[in-house]
Amino acid sequence: MSLSPNCGPRREGARPDLVVIHYTAMASAEAARVRLCDPAAEVSAHWLVPERGEPLALVPEELRAWHAGAGSWGGVTDVNSRSIGIELANPGDRPFSEPQMAALERLLAGILARWRIPPARVIGHSDMAPERKCDPGPRFDWRRLARGGLSVWPSDGCPPAEAETFAASARAFGYPAVEAELLLAAVRLRFRPWARGPLTGEDAGVMADLAARYPVDGETSQA
Repeated sequence: MSLSPNCGPRREGARPDLVVIHYTAMASAEAARVRLCDPAAEVSAHWLVPERGEPLALVPEELRAWHAGAGSWGGVTDVNSRSIGIELANPGDRPFSEPQMAALERLLAGILARWRIPPARVIGHSDMAPERKCDPGPRFDWRRLARGGLSVWPSDGCPPAEAETFAASARAFGYPAVEAELLLAAVRLRFRPWARGPLTGEDAGVMADLAARYPVDGETSQA
């Protein structure tokens, strides 16, 4: 299988210290593969994980794939140069299959080991670009990844916090500075997809817990 031409060198000698998870929003893995390898599309990812089957390598991990677009995480603004992008074949309106999640877990374990990326820096496209993106969406099982040491999840029973602390805690964890409604939507999409209505102490408590346990440090927060 041919690799995607939509890639280039990582800028300024950057090495990956983030993983960004997406869904393809297309009808099939093959349709997504064709688009990710189409020069005219100007989009790619390092890996494509079909609904059933092994991950497909589209861009060598040492190169810069074009998957993230505009956005930031923990002060990193050129996310493409600092990340590995994984596309999950899913149109966006259905659960992720067991074979696909198991394949993703195996893939992530290898990536984190190869590049020494901590689990807290495995994020969703919606985390780094709340204004534009909602993938991998509310059906994605982040808690499953966290149980396997492949991402992070709030502590069980973490207490509520003052609502006024929410934005600062979200920034300390890594979220970009965006409008309050967009930030709340992004946090809930990943950590509290059942929640509705205005910001609550439970939302603030989740972010306070995550920020305390997984603060963005000075080295990885540089753009």
